[in-house]
Amino acid sequence: MRKIILRDRRKIFPFNEPARDLRVLNKPLWLYQRDVLARYTAEEREVASLAEIDSRRVETLVYRDNLFFDHFFLDEFIRRARELGKSCRVAFALDDRAITAHAIHMQRGIRREGDVYVADMWYFPHGVEANMRPLVMDTEAREVGYYHVPTHMSDKKGDLVYQVPTKPFCSIEHWVHTITANVIFGVFAEGARLERDIEHSAGKLLKILWRAVLERKQVLSSSQVVHIGQDCNIDPSAIIQGPTRIGDNVTVGPGAVICASVIGDNVDIAQGSQILLSMVSDRCFLPFRASLFMSVMMEDSMVAQNTCLQFCSIGRNTFIGAGNTFTDFNLVSKPIRAMCDGRLEETGMPVLGGCIGHNCFIGSGMVVYPARAIESDVVLLASAKKHIIDRNVYYEDSDHFAIESGVESHPRMYPR
Repeated sequence: MRKIILRDRRKIFPFNEPARDLRVLNKPLWLYQRDVLARYTAEEREVASLAEIDSRRVETLVYRDNLFFDHFFLDEFIRRARELGKSCRVAFALDDRAITAHAIHMQRGIRREGDVYVADMWYFPHGVEANMRPLVMDTEAREVGYYHVPTHMSDKKGDLVYQVPTKPFCSIEHWVHTITANVIFGVFAEGARLERDIEHSAGKLLKILWRAVLERKQVLSSSQVVHIGQDCNIDPSAIIQGPTRIGDNVTVGPGAVICASVIGDNVDIAQGSQILLSMVSDRCFLPFRASLFMSVMMEDSMVAQNTCLQFCSIGRNTFIGAGNTFTDFNLVSKPIRAMCDGRLEETGMPVLGGCIGHNCFIGSGMVVYPARAIESDVVLLASAKKHIIDRNVYYEDSDHFAIESGVESHPRMYPR
């Protein structure tokens, strides 16, 4: 089979680069897609539109390069498409819980046509054709809770939940989608599949239990659900629970806690740090008592001591100083909205942190409001007048730009 990649050259703020270059589960998206497709395709070509594809009558898969999908989804799609034997495209039912809850906000790649949602992935058994039928896929979502909020603190009573797909698919067109792909459709989906397998397979459960007994570990800490790479230095007092994947040459200090996360190579996690339901890319550094909850760190970044990231996305080569607070809960009972294509749109997230682009340096003592973004290459220093980030911050607003231009920085107010 050959694959044709439709290039999406739109740059995603605040990273200011296309989605294909952003990290998903510790790989650039283009490389993640290539690895997922490797078992099926032997030929590759990039085009700007379907009209550029030649008319050769060969089995062809076409997809847009800002899509996130894993092998569980792809295997099912190709199997069913080959059984159908006709040209088709990915589609979803209007009541697919994962799509309606998390995948259709602030994007145009998954859109309604008639009585289904369609997306930009096509299968052609005999070369590209004009007539394509929708092939309705089921993400097989499972409802998973992540917060239990006291009823007197929220109008959303009891548990706050995600609709986690076990066969994930989404279109990355906004910085919020980097959290969706890495966390809800990434590490969370891995946990949902583990729960499903245990529920439906006594053999799977017994295998995990037997491994835990042999290793004298708690069940979720056994090597059946925690995979650790080579040459790692992990303190005996650290707590690691799965499903978790840890790369090579990783250091984990005393009292650190890692739960249901992906950790890349050459990562240093110092004593007392906590990483929960998060993705930490290669060569990142978390000094003592740094905390990540449902957040994304791209490669070569650092979150200093006593800083807590909740539902945040951090670009590559970025430094976040000590004692910063990224708030994630809207105190006013209104949906959380973020800037998208020049206007505020609902994110579909009941709680949401902020986003910092690539090559940023953020000083200590900042408070960042929910759904605010800081553009790449920004330098920010806290002061009496400027330590609360209540709006998007652009490069022209940074202290670095102000020093170079001699103009005092004033962050631009975006529409409320």
